[in-house]
Amino acid sequence: MSLIPCRAERPGIIYLVSQVTSFTLVGVEARPVTVEVSVRNGYPRTTIVGLPDLSIRESRERVETAIKASGLSFPDRRITINLSPAELPKEGATFDLPVALAILAEEKRLTREALGGWAIAGELSLDGSVKAVRGVLGMAMVVAATPEPRRRLMIPAENASEAAIVDGVETVPVENLREAVEAIGGRLPVAREPVPAPAWPDADRRDAEADLSDVRGQQMARRALEVAVAGGHNILLIGPPGGGKTLLAQRIPGILPPMSKQESLETTLVYSAAGRVPAGAGLLCQRPFRAPHSSISGAGLVGGGMSPAPGEVSLAHNGVLFLDELPEFSPMTLNLLRQPLEDGSITIVRAHGSASFPAKLVLVASMNPCPCGHLGDARRACRCPPTAVRRYRGRVSGPLLDRIDLHIEVPRVSLDAIAGTSDGESTAAVRTRVIAAREIQTARYADEPGVHCNAQMRLRLLTRHAWPGQRGHALLRMAAERLGLSGRAYHRILRVARTIADLEGATDVGEKHVAEAVGYRVLDRASVDD
Repeated sequence: MSLIPCRAERPGIIYLVSQVTSFTLVGVEARPVTVEVSVRNGYPRTTIVGLPDLSIRESRERVETAIKASGLSFPDRRITINLSPAELPKEGATFDLPVALAILAEEKRLTREALGGWAIAGELSLDGSVKAVRGVLGMAMVVAATPEPRRRLMIPAENASEAAIVDGVETVPVENLREAVEAIGGRLPVAREPVPAPAWPDADRRDAEADLSDVRGQQMARRALEVAVAGGHNILLIGPPGGGKTLLAQRIPGILPPMSKQESLETTLVYSAAGRVPAGAGLLCQRPFRAPHSSISGAGLVGGGMSPAPGEVSLAHNGVLFLDELPEFSPMTLNLLRQPLEDGSITIVRAHGSASFPAKLVLVASMNPCPCGHLGDARRACRCPPTAVRRYRGRVSGPLLDRIDLHIEVPRVSLDAIAGTSDGESTAAVRTRVIAAREIQTARYADEPGVHCNAQMRLRLLTRHAWPGQRGHALLRMAAERLGLSGRAYHRILRVARTIADLEGATDVGEKHVAEAVGYRVLDRASVDD
């Protein structure tokens, strides 16, 4: 903690400024912010500078009331609060606690030197209690990277499990402002809450999920789901109402491969930035499964707002995003998915800067074949004219469909099949093959940063790992010409073929793998038939 001399209004007088480190969020990243507080004689007022948002400007009343409610004195003088660097926009109530402690240091309740080495974040209630804030995991990671001995972090008690994930940080969780004052003064011992050891994989949870064997019939769709999950591919289920599209999607969490520790850390970082880590949860070990309603806005789906926050695509990072009744979503909203599906991240640009959020996910979507839902249904006739069918399907743009690897028909199941016994494999059996295929991919891409599965394979890796041989290439070329495939769809078929080969345990991609992958492009075939 350094003492900063300030030029006075009268020559010869030097003011000392209290200073403490806090944080603001930019995307999922925590950026250090220096909080400087100066208390001088003059008309009582509080001024906050350094690009604060409305929630920070409102903190003046919260801080004053919380200090007085804690039985401490609030200066009846002129207070200036500076948040540095000045060009970085700041938002949220994270600065309440550091501002209050810096003011108390100015009032000699604390020494300025005692604040040295601390990083502090917390929102204050009017009664002086400290409430949880967003992004504590990112803050702890920043503190851990700070050179010794400045590795002490004071946070709300509700966020203690998040901060404790990071090694090398002395964490002090506090319940209220008086506890914070005691901790700074050395009267509250530095504590670290234990983090429950995560289980990889979380077998108990997975076995409790709805089992895939509950689904009657739909052998091709079940196989396609296995391929999609094994390689991290996007999939679209197309069929009439009651065919089992939603039922199949709800079984996906059970066959998802377990997360690595790095993936768990990435996912927890996103949820921490969104303020969605359950109290006491610590590291998140289960792959997320997000299913937003079709009425969701663009900002809700991909993130945004005045101060950009993670959307559903980022909350589904390293997991699954399920969009039921895809054409019911706004076409403008759906088109926002094109960047995250292609790049595995989403960048939101605002006047004051940009924020990036991770979005490596498996998209699972469902739709009816037509507005009434019965086109191609052998049991019920379709009432939709061709123009209505084209208009309905046109709500999902071609560029978005190009980014979906598998288009699968889910026909209506007969009543005999529904009433009969299960004819499919269990979730556990499918999950075993998925995990084996993912292990093959992990070993294959061990030296490729950012690549963990076949769906993330870059173009330069396709020739090395997914070349289908002369016969397979001839078949793929013929299919591309027949179906009018784009270059993107061509490459996606190769990635799917590589996954099919991995599920089989085959070293090379063959003609049969390409043939199966081409068979999963139902909408491309439909356009040719039209």
